[in-house]
Amino acid sequence: QVRPVESGGGSVQAGGSLRLSCAVSGYTNKRVMAWFRQAPGQEREGVAFISSGGATGYTDSVKGRFTISQNNAKNIVYLQMNRLRPEDTAMYYCATSSTLWPSLVIGVYEYWGQGTQVTVSS
Repeated sequence: QVRPVESGGGSVQAGGSLRLSCAVSGYTNKRVMAWFRQAPGQEREGVAFISSGGATGYTDSVKGRFTISQNNAKNIVYLQMNRLRPEDTAMYYCATSSTLWPSLVIGVYEYWGQGTQVTVSS
């Protein structure tokens, strides 16, 4: 059974940093991993993706502050979040897909984790 498992969330003051991790087991056809987030009362939005070949993409609001990376041998993807802002507060979800065309479109992601909470205070 494919199951992404997130860790690393927490509470931090604005300007601080956190690193999220996501470990995926049981998925031999994984091509893309991504991070999404959802704040209360808002729709889930894509944050960043990384393909198995290392191609990355980010939503505009996190460019220059967040970095996605991976350890393919361990099937782990990371999201380094720097210069955090209160508007980054959300539940962060890891997702994985077999798509050949990496993107932040929610519908192409087949397996999702349970999420990890990130709270940024001003």
